Amino acid sequence: MARSSTVPDAVRPAIRRGFVDCPSAQMHYRTAGEIRMGQRPLLMLHASPGSSRQLEPLIAALAHTRRVVAPDTPGNGDSPAISAEDTTVVSLAQAMLDFIDAAGLATVDVYGSHTGACIAAELAILAPARIGAVILDGAASFARDVQQDYLRHYAPPFPADRSGAYLVDMLQFCRDQALFYPWFRGTAECRRGGGLMKPEDLHAWLTEVMKANETYHHNYHAAFRWNGEERAGRIAQPVLMIAAENDPLFADTMALSGHAPTARFVPLPASSDTDFPARRLAALHQFLDQPEGAMTR
Repeated sequence: MARSSTVPDAVRPAIRRGFVDCPSAQMHYRTAGEIRMGQRPLLMLHASPGSSRQLEPLIAALAHTRRVVAPDTPGNGDSPAISAEDTTVVSLAQAMLDFIDAAGLATVDVYGSHTGACIAAELAILAPARIGAVILDGAASFARDVQQDYLRHYAPPFPADRSGAYLVDMLQFCRDQALFYPWFRGTAECRRGGGLMKPEDLHAWLTEVMKANETYHHNYHAAFRWNGEERAGRIAQPVLMIAAENDPLFADTMALSGHAPTARFVPLPASSDTDFPARRLAALHQFLDQPEGAMTR
């Protein structure tokens, strides 16, 4: 879920929404901020499940210094899906390249969270001349046994039924992700310790997942199959890898940073800590605002 930022609502840049026509379909996006001289726009790719709505607090915080553009990735929110058999992290990266073409963006920096991080990494590999700095917020390369387990259990489709039971199933799916990792194992060993999310946050998240009840899982499955250890080594751009200490992918992100020659890993406090939003924002600004090529491990 999106986390709150430290920017007061009264001074947050307005977030606007729109659609662009891509080769395969229209794609929905959120945007805020202005293009500034010497600043590349920032493309932001959300985690699964959900949409760019969950990034709104961070979009607003970053839009004070740059233009931010955050599409709903294919099959999520208000963007139509790629066909199931064709959905890979590479095909999702191609869809993002089509999106930045259609949006008239020559070059961008890119931020991705979880599934969005996989897509951001592949986009950097696919179009190195178009992508500047790369931020991966929680990224993993799953071992074969974990991959197979998650493919079977983690992200089921929720086809509609007349009784409305599928709505309850989706609610429990979203609710339990805040309580357990993986969410489908409700054991003491899998407790995340953060407690239940606020009802209004759960409602907002569930609403976005409902839009994609039979397509959201394609991107999850693509991410589970992604060979991050091999692919991270192909990224030529400066890379910042971050993760909150209570992120289930914290250890995976730290390990993956060792496979990317240009990457630096910055640990963050738990997302429940009061200083988390400011610490994350400071890490992003320090990375994005530095002179080209100044990144060191």
